[in-house]
Amino acid sequence: MNFWEFELNTFDVWVFLGILVIVFLLANVLRRKVGFIRSSLLPTALIGGLIMLILKSFGLFDQLFDVKKMNKFMESVTYHTLALGVIALMLKSTTKDKNKEAQKQIFNAGLITVNTYLIQAIVGTALTVLLAVTFLKDLFPAAGLLLPLGFGQGSGQANNFGSMFQTKHGFVGGTSFGLSIATIGFLVAGIVGVFHINLMRRKGRIKIGEDATFTSIEETVSPNEIPVSETVDRLSIQVALIMVVYFITFLLMFGVENLKIGAFGDDTLKPMIWGFNFLIGSLFAVLLKFVFKRLKTRDLMTRDYPNNYLLNRISGFMFDLMIIAGTAAIEIEVMKHLVLPLVIITFVGTIVTYFYVRTLAYKMFPSYQEEAFVSLFGMLTGTNSTGMILLREVDPHFETPAASNLIYQSFYAIALGFPLFLLLGLAPRGLNETLITLAIVIVMFIAFNILLLRAQIFKSKTKKPTTS
Repeated sequence: MNFWEFELNTFDVWVFLGILVIVFLLANVLRRKVGFIRSSLLPTALIGGLIMLILKSFGLFDQLFDVKKMNKFMESVTYHTLALGVIALMLKSTTKDKNKEAQKQIFNAGLITVNTYLIQAIVGTALTVLLAVTFLKDLFPAAGLLLPLGFGQGSGQANNFGSMFQTKHGFVGGTSFGLSIATIGFLVAGIVGVFHINLMRRKGRIKIGEDATFTSIEETVSPNEIPVSETVDRLSIQVALIMVVYFITFLLMFGVENLKIGAFGDDTLKPMIWGFNFLIGSLFAVLLKFVFKRLKTRDLMTRDYPNNYLLNRISGFMFDLMIIAGTAAIEIEVMKHLVLPLVIITFVGTIVTYFYVRTLAYKMFPSYQEEAFVSLFGMLTGTNSTGMILLREVDPHFETPAASNLIYQSFYAIALGFPLFLLLGLAPRGLNETLITLAIVIVMFIAFNILLLRAQIFKSKTKKPTTS
């Protein structure tokens, strides 16, 4: 709720937005002109966010305006752009692939995504609980649950739940801790991802192919789209659809906030509802698409209003803002007592994520092992865009199914991973609740791995013994 209610005058808003834009353009120049930055494959938005973070850390903004207000603004931008970007993606028209093998691979990619969230949650929570009961008695035990949010979900989710842990459950520095994990995740995706690609090239597993201009595999044009001669611009319609969905999302969250549902609701359900703005928005976006489909089947609507190309561009813009604002919102001062747990869980989390995703990608996608691995690893330490950037280095023309897997797996990942999000409301209530959450996550991890490896497990059980 605090991301909707903050005191900023119009002058502050335009100044902060102006700084974001100027730094973003500067970061784009640096990425294009400086060789080692370009070869790192780090997103331009992350470079811009790091520039702002460095400038803020040296106190260069202190003489110009209230840095606390700027931090609050950046956190709010991160919060809202996550939801707006997800809504834009969910409004896109999709054509279901009826190929059973393709659907199976997409489902398996979704399972790997969820399982990686779970193992990141297990590693992060186990480490912070261990530190909290031994060396760092004042450490928030559930802090490790921000690892899958920062690595696997990016700045938006790390910001949402880090803020919830901080404001509702007393985790001092929770917002900056989550955003720091997300920033380190992007660095891991770029540095470790590029190292892996270069290593595999030297081993001959990856061939250097001809570079290609990056285009989405879904940027198709429908003959029923709004014509250029129409009085309303296509972009205006896309923005209006996104804002309508977000407005309905806000009404639902505001309605729940004003319900009288007892202490549990006030302490757990209501903060989770505000943290789930992106998920609620995505559900309403799917519902709106369903309504459009029904109207078309009854000939009550003839136009295809969602435009995939423009929705892609809008979501990309929102996620760029999310990354740069999320990185810039980190408060170094409040992070001093959290440096040790931050270093430990991100270091161990990187190693576990790398080898777990690599093992499963090689096993589940034998015909395009490297493409599957780099795309999934990039996504599970950054965002979908990071996965696509790494994939372009090994599959510039998207000739393998890795790109499709990355795009379409999100539905399965959200559906299967929803219980993990629910547990985020239980774990921060205390050490016992954190341990209960950890036990449930371990059970989920085992169950989903059995589901993922079902073919190998059942095949080995039914295989007849050989006779001599």
